[in-house]
Amino acid sequence: MSDGASGRPKGSGRVRQVGWFGGSFDPVHRAHLALAHAALDQLALDEVRWIVAGQPWQKAGRRMATAADRAEMVRLTIAGKGGDPRFVLDDREMKRAGPSYTLDSVREYQQERPDDALWLILGQDQLAGFTSWNGWEELVARSGLAVAARAQDKVQAPAALLERPHRLVRLTMPALEWSSTEARRLAAEGADVGPVVGEEVAGYISRHRLYSEN
Repeated sequence: MSDGASGRPKGSGRVRQVGWFGGSFDPVHRAHLALAHAALDQLALDEVRWIVAGQPWQKAGRRMATAADRAEMVRLTIAGKGGDPRFVLDDREMKRAGPSYTLDSVREYQQERPDDALWLILGQDQLAGFTSWNGWEELVARSGLAVAARAQDKVQAPAALLERPHRLVRLTMPALEWSSTEARRLAAEGADVGPVVGEEVAGYISRHRLYSEN
Protein backbone atom coordinates (compact mmCIF):
# COMPACT_ATOMS: atom_id res chain seq x y z
CA MET A 1 0.00 0.00 0.00
CA SER A 2 1.22 3.50 -0.75
CA ASP A 3 0.03 6.69 0.92
CA GLY A 4 0.54 9.46 -1.60
CA ALA A 5 0.95 10.25 -5.26
CA SER A 6 4.04 8.04 -5.29
CA GLY A 7 1.61 5.11 -5.41
CA ARG A 8 0.90 5.83 -9.08
CA PRO A 9 2.25 3.21 -11.44
CA LYS A 10 5.40 4.28 -13.20
CA GLY A 11 5.20 4.26 -16.96
CA SER A 12 6.59 5.82 -20.05
CA GLY A 13 4.12 8.70 -19.92
CA ARG A 14 1.95 7.19 -22.67
CA VAL A 15 -0.39 5.51 -20.18
CA ARG A 16 -3.50 7.58 -19.56
CA GLN A 17 -4.40 7.91 -15.89
CA VAL A 18 -8.19 7.80 -15.55
CA GLY A 19 -10.31 8.39 -12.47
CA TRP A 20 -13.42 6.22 -12.15
CA PHE A 21 -15.99 8.09 -10.06
CA GLY A 22 -19.14 6.01 -9.64
CA GLY A 23 -22.22 6.61 -7.57
CA SER A 24 -25.96 7.11 -7.47
CA PHE A 25 -25.51 10.92 -7.40
CA ASP A 26 -29.00 11.32 -5.93
CA PRO A 27 -28.39 14.21 -6.23
CA VAL A 28 -24.83 15.16 -7.08
CA HIS A 29 -23.53 17.85 -4.70
CA ARG A 30 -20.56 20.12 -4.06
CA ALA A 31 -18.60 17.54 -2.07
CA HIS A 32 -18.72 15.18 -5.07
CA LEU A 33 -17.28 17.97 -7.19
CA ALA A 34 -14.57 18.72 -4.63
CA LEU A 35 -13.58 15.05 -4.50
CA ALA A 36 -13.36 14.82 -8.29
CA HIS A 37 -11.13 17.90 -8.37
CA ALA A 38 -8.93 16.50 -5.59
CA ALA A 39 -8.41 13.29 -7.55
CA LEU A 40 -7.78 15.17 -10.78
CA ASP A 41 -5.15 17.40 -9.21
CA GLN A 42 -3.45 15.10 -6.70
CA LEU A 43 -3.15 12.15 -9.07
CA ALA A 44 -2.50 14.28 -12.18
CA LEU A 45 -5.29 12.43 -13.96
CA ASP A 46 -5.94 12.82 -17.65
CA GLU A 47 -9.65 12.31 -17.11
CA VAL A 48 -12.31 11.70 -14.48
CA ARG A 49 -15.25 9.61 -15.68
CA TRP A 50 -18.46 10.16 -13.71
CA ILE A 51 -20.33 6.83 -13.75
CA VAL A 52 -24.02 7.22 -12.90
CA ALA A 53 -25.40 3.98 -11.47
CA GLY A 54 -28.55 2.81 -13.21
CA GLN A 55 -29.79 0.49 -10.46
CA PRO A 56 -27.49 0.92 -7.45
CA TRP A 57 -27.57 -2.44 -5.67
CA GLN A 58 -26.64 -0.84 -2.34
CA LYS A 59 -29.64 1.52 -2.55
CA ALA A 60 -32.25 -1.17 -3.17
CA GLY A 61 -35.54 -0.37 -1.50
CA ARG A 62 -35.05 3.42 -1.40
CA ARG A 63 -37.02 5.67 -3.72
CA MET A 64 -34.63 7.52 -6.02
CA ALA A 65 -34.71 10.04 -8.82
CA THR A 66 -34.61 8.38 -12.22
CA ALA A 67 -31.25 7.54 -13.74
CA ALA A 68 -31.94 10.10 -16.48
CA ASP A 69 -32.55 12.85 -13.93
CA ARG A 70 -29.46 11.92 -11.91
CA ALA A 71 -27.31 11.88 -15.05
CA GLU A 72 -28.62 15.27 -16.15
CA MET A 73 -27.75 16.76 -12.76
CA VAL A 74 -24.22 15.40 -13.12
CA ARG A 75 -24.01 16.85 -16.63
CA LEU A 76 -25.07 20.26 -15.35
CA THR A 77 -22.50 20.06 -12.57
CA ILE A 78 -19.51 19.09 -14.69
CA ALA A 79 -20.44 21.48 -17.50
CA GLY A 80 -20.92 24.40 -15.09
CA LYS A 81 -18.44 26.93 -13.77
CA GLY A 82 -17.11 24.43 -11.22
CA GLY A 83 -16.46 21.77 -13.83
CA ASP A 84 -13.37 20.86 -15.81
CA PRO A 85 -12.92 19.81 -19.46
CA ARG A 86 -11.33 16.58 -18.19
CA PHE A 87 -14.63 15.54 -16.56
CA VAL A 88 -16.64 13.06 -18.65
CA LEU A 89 -20.18 11.78 -18.05
CA ASP A 90 -20.26 8.01 -18.66
CA ASP A 91 -23.77 6.54 -18.97
CA ARG A 92 -22.85 2.88 -19.56
CA GLU A 93 -24.47 1.66 -16.33
CA MET A 94 -27.74 3.41 -17.17
CA LYS A 95 -27.94 1.36 -20.38
CA ARG A 96 -27.39 -1.98 -18.67
CA ALA A 97 -30.29 -4.02 -17.30
CA GLY A 98 -30.12 -5.23 -13.72
CA PRO A 99 -28.04 -4.02 -10.78
CA SER A 100 -25.09 -1.72 -11.43
CA TYR A 101 -21.84 -3.45 -10.51
CA THR A 102 -18.58 -1.53 -10.85
CA LEU A 103 -16.69 -4.64 -11.92
CA ASP A 104 -18.90 -5.13 -14.99
CA SER A 105 -18.30 -1.55 -16.06
CA VAL A 106 -14.56 -1.67 -15.45
CA ARG A 107 -14.24 -4.89 -17.47
CA GLU A 108 -16.16 -3.29 -20.33
CA TYR A 109 -14.10 -0.12 -20.27
CA GLN A 110 -10.80 -2.00 -20.16
CA GLN A 111 -11.84 -3.96 -23.23
CA GLU A 112 -12.34 -0.61 -24.96
CA ARG A 113 -9.21 1.09 -23.57
CA PRO A 114 -6.85 -1.66 -22.35
CA ASP A 115 -3.86 0.67 -22.02
CA ASP A 116 -5.50 3.11 -19.58
CA ALA A 117 -4.65 2.93 -15.87
CA LEU A 118 -7.78 3.20 -13.72
CA TRP A 119 -8.22 4.68 -10.26
CA LEU A 120 -11.48 4.13 -8.37
CA ILE A 121 -12.34 7.35 -6.54
CA LEU A 122 -13.88 6.50 -3.17
CA GLY A 123 -14.90 8.04 0.11
CA GLN A 124 -13.80 6.46 3.39
CA ASP A 125 -17.30 5.00 3.89
CA GLN A 126 -17.10 3.25 0.51
CA LEU A 127 -13.64 1.90 1.32
CA ALA A 128 -14.93 0.51 4.62
CA GLY A 129 -17.52 -1.55 2.74
CA PHE A 130 -15.35 -2.29 -0.28
CA THR A 131 -14.99 -6.01 0.45
CA SER A 132 -18.78 -6.37 0.19
CA TRP A 133 -18.68 -5.27 -3.46
CA ASN A 134 -19.34 -7.82 -6.17
CA GLY A 135 -16.01 -9.27 -7.35
CA TRP A 136 -13.92 -6.87 -5.28
CA GLU A 137 -10.86 -9.15 -5.50
CA GLU A 138 -10.78 -8.86 -9.28
CA LEU A 139 -11.64 -5.19 -9.14
CA VAL A 140 -8.67 -4.33 -6.91
CA ALA A 141 -6.41 -6.21 -9.32
CA ARG A 142 -7.71 -4.12 -12.21
CA SER A 143 -7.56 -0.66 -10.65
CA GLY A 144 -6.00 1.45 -7.94
CA LEU A 145 -8.01 2.95 -5.10
CA ALA A 146 -7.96 6.70 -4.48
CA VAL A 147 -9.61 7.37 -1.13
CA ALA A 148 -10.66 10.73 0.26
CA ALA A 149 -9.66 11.61 3.80
CA ARG A 150 -9.57 14.85 5.73
CA ALA A 151 -6.12 16.20 6.54
CA GLN A 152 -6.12 14.86 10.11
CA ASP A 153 -7.67 11.46 9.32
CA LYS A 154 -6.09 8.17 8.39
CA VAL A 155 -7.39 5.89 5.65
CA GLN A 156 -8.88 2.79 7.28
CA ALA A 157 -8.83 -0.14 4.85
CA PRO A 158 -10.67 -3.42 5.55
CA ALA A 159 -8.45 -6.21 6.82
CA ALA A 160 -9.32 -8.47 3.87
CA LEU A 161 -8.12 -5.80 1.46
CA LEU A 162 -4.82 -5.37 3.31
CA GLU A 163 -4.16 -9.09 2.87
CA ARG A 164 -4.14 -8.78 -0.92
CA PRO A 165 -1.85 -6.92 -3.32
CA HIS A 166 -3.36 -3.52 -3.99
CA ARG A 167 -2.61 0.11 -4.77
CA LEU A 168 -4.14 2.67 -2.44
CA VAL A 169 -3.59 6.41 -2.55
CA ARG A 170 -4.88 8.90 -0.01
CA LEU A 171 -6.56 12.04 -1.34
CA THR A 172 -6.44 14.96 1.07
CA MET A 173 -9.81 16.70 1.41
CA PRO A 174 -11.14 19.52 3.58
CA ALA A 175 -13.96 18.74 6.00
CA LEU A 176 -17.15 19.11 3.93
CA GLU A 177 -20.63 18.63 5.36
CA TRP A 178 -22.58 18.56 2.11
CA SER A 179 -24.42 15.30 1.37
CA SER A 180 -27.12 13.89 -0.87
CA THR A 181 -29.21 13.15 2.21
CA GLU A 182 -29.11 16.82 3.22
CA ALA A 183 -29.94 17.92 -0.33
CA ARG A 184 -32.99 15.63 -0.45
CA ARG A 185 -34.15 16.84 2.96
CA LEU A 186 -33.92 20.50 1.97
CA ALA A 187 -35.69 19.86 -1.34
CA ALA A 188 -38.48 17.96 0.42
CA GLU A 189 -38.96 20.90 2.79
CA GLY A 190 -39.01 23.41 -0.06
CA ALA A 191 -35.84 25.07 1.27
CA ASP A 192 -32.96 26.46 -0.77
CA VAL A 193 -30.80 23.54 -1.87
CA GLY A 194 -28.42 25.70 -3.91
CA PRO A 195 -25.67 25.93 -1.26
CA VAL A 196 -25.44 22.11 -1.25
CA VAL A 197 -25.77 21.25 -4.94
CA GLY A 198 -25.05 24.46 -6.83
CA GLU A 199 -27.49 26.73 -8.61
CA GLU A 200 -27.77 24.74 -11.85
CA VAL A 201 -28.73 21.52 -10.07
CA ALA A 202 -30.96 23.40 -7.61
CA GLY A 203 -32.87 24.87 -10.54
CA TYR A 204 -33.25 21.44 -12.13
CA ILE A 205 -34.53 19.94 -8.86
CA SER A 206 -37.05 22.76 -8.53
CA ARG A 207 -38.28 22.61 -12.13
CA HIS A 208 -38.78 18.85 -12.04
CA ARG A 209 -40.03 18.75 -8.44
CA LEU A 210 -37.48 16.11 -7.51
CA TYR A 211 -37.55 14.90 -3.90
CA SER A 212 -40.74 16.84 -3.27
CA GLU A 213 -43.12 15.23 -0.81
CA ASN A 214 -46.14 16.75 -2.56
